[in-house]
Amino acid sequence: MLPRLRARDLSEAGQVAKHNSRESIWVIIDGRVYDLTRYIDKHPGGHLMIENMAGKDCTDAFANYHTARVYKHMLPPMLIGEATDVEVPPHVQDFRAIRQELLRRGLFETDMRFYAKMAAWLVSLFLLSLYLSLGCAATTAHMVGAAVMGLFWQQLAGIGHDMGHSGITHNFHLDHSVCSTLVCFMGISVCWWKRNHNTHHIVCNSIEHDPDIQHMPALAVTPEIFKKPFWSTYYNELKAMDRITKFMVSYEHLFFYPIMMVARFNLYAQSLIQLFAKEPLHYRKTELCAFAIYFTWIGSLVLSLPTWSETLGWLLVSHAMSGLLHVQICCSHFSMETYHGHAYNDADDEWYITQLKTTMNFDTPPALDWVHIGLQFQIEHHLFPRLPRHNLREARTLVKEVCKKHNIRYHEPGFFQANLETLQCLWRTAKAARSAKRGDSGFYESCLWDGLTLNG
Repeated sequence: MLPRLRARDLSEAGQVAKHNSRESIWVIIDGRVYDLTRYIDKHPGGHLMIENMAGKDCTDAFANYHTARVYKHMLPPMLIGEATDVEVPPHVQDFRAIRQELLRRGLFETDMRFYAKMAAWLVSLFLLSLYLSLGCAATTAHMVGAAVMGLFWQQLAGIGHDMGHSGITHNFHLDHSVCSTLVCFMGISVCWWKRNHNTHHIVCNSIEHDPDIQHMPALAVTPEIFKKPFWSTYYNELKAMDRITKFMVSYEHLFFYPIMMVARFNLYAQSLIQLFAKEPLHYRKTELCAFAIYFTWIGSLVLSLPTWSETLGWLLVSHAMSGLLHVQICCSHFSMETYHGHAYNDADDEWYITQLKTTMNFDTPPALDWVHIGLQFQIEHHLFPRLPRHNLREARTLVKEVCKKHNIRYHEPGFFQANLETLQCLWRTAKAARSAKRGDSGFYESCLWDGLTLNG
């Protein structure tokens, strides 16, 4: 007989909630209590996903990230008890009904014809870029080739995103291994992406926990960041405002697009840092070999151009073009609600509500779906991460109906309006940064600046 633990024990003083550290991790799934402590380092999505749900009811987060096979074969050995009085709010019941309807319609199944077309499109882009960059003599052709390569990277990132969520074959090892080989062309680590992106999904827009809004010294998305220094659980370091950060953030609304144009270079660094870290990773050697191939062909291509100015121009144009991806990602979340700590404490910040508070869609015509690679439906993607990209538009209709029924905000501006809202958010934060004084709001002078100006 399993011990029966009351759901109210999820309170701060409760029995389940006390097991919320790496040393002891309990969670509730479908009214049952599981001890995940020994499994944390084996988790394919990374240890931070589990740590960020420790001591909480993660029924919906778990359901929307895992297949029936995981329920059947992997959870039972970790079962330690039952919660006897779990209450499910009406809106959660309706969102769960959406998931069942999506399953009934077969929308979690992948249409391989869609990805066959995508493969043909990507091969065409890659070959066209090589032809323009290497097969033509004109500088203009070389720069157009660079732009095409940037578009290729942005489009290929969509495939990487889908595979990273096991959203194509729905087999973790197959999707991950294929995606790891694509690093030869993509230049971004799948291991790094999974650790970063999966954490982002679970703690979307948490100031302390979401790496996708922790971009200091370059960018900050809310004045809340300046109230006091905070510890980033993702980067495992203290985030605070020094003089250099204050300058950058004070004008971040002006720097935003230039930063997006070179953001890909940062992903190279982040990827390699992750691959050389001591943390256990799947397919580490495969990705390191793939990176060697990537930098070999990219280096050979740019060094084949006739002048150093063209080499530099090609790199800047190609990486700036791929910056569209970074703009799309940032605009999906930057201007939405942020919060401190963890969500999933009660009905007001459970899985579905948290994703809707922190995420927006872009209202775009179907003819432009290829441009946005599924990122225009971030709400549906965050609610149902394993849903294939080509079925997100159909899910959107169902989600909007439930949001309307329960008076839940469903934010879906046009893409250009989303950009404007992002810039307005950055401007408000920049204004707060400019007014911050030394010693206030977590702002302090950098050690380098203090030394140069003989302070301290």
